[in-house]
Amino acid sequence: MSKYRSSRAILVLEAPWELDEDDANRSSVLPFIEGVAKLTGDTEVHYANFYDKKSFNKALDCLCKGDFENRTVYIAAHGFKNKVAGVPLIDLLVQVGEKSKKHRITGVVLGSCFVGEHTVAMEVCLEESGLRWCAGYTPAANWLDATLIDCALIARMSAVEESVFYDRELIANELAESIRLFADDYIIGIDYEDNDVRLCDALRFVAQPCGRGHRARDITEMVWRFKNEEI
Repeated sequence: MSKYRSSRAILVLEAPWELDEDDANRSSVLPFIEGVAKLTGDTEVHYANFYDKKSFNKALDCLCKGDFENRTVYIAAHGFKNKVAGVPLIDLLVQVGEKSKKHRITGVVLGSCFVGEHTVAMEVCLEESGLRWCAGYTPAANWLDATLIDCALIARMSAVEESVFYDRELIANELAESIRLFADDYIIGIDYEDNDVRLCDALRFVAQPCGRGHRARDITEMVWRFKNEEI
């Protein structure tokens, strides 16, 4: 009897949130992402916890199994400055980038506070990899609100046609469409000085199209411009 195989996968690597003193690994993005997979269809969810750099690398190894046409990585953990769960962002992205070509990983959503401000690190890790896009938040984002936005990004970007990844503007347009329902001026979180931060100032994007000569670039301005163009 032949085994059914999906063509897409979402790889979720999550660190414990401990959102309150009673949160004994209660909070998780997993139910939301499983809902995305059911909605989009033809999509498997592969999930693992991580606690540090070593366990992240082990978790990623475990999740990169099977043959899929497209994988999207979702790193969900507390972030601060340039670290995710206490691990330098660039260390995590390097590991994903190194596996991206062999395992057809096309995009990364950073569900972590503050690390989205480090777009240069994203660009460096996308260069010469199979990764085509990366998204992250610049402030301390509200947990549930950001998780819903992450789901919208993952739902659309895990299902795009491969041809989209050959054009920077097409990538930006798909990212823009994924967040079209969310208001630009919605207060998604706070900065280091506890000032309110609007969604349009919070969410950053980097893209690197397929093909020789293309480089990784910050496309945040392009995404928000496309989002607000009249349909």
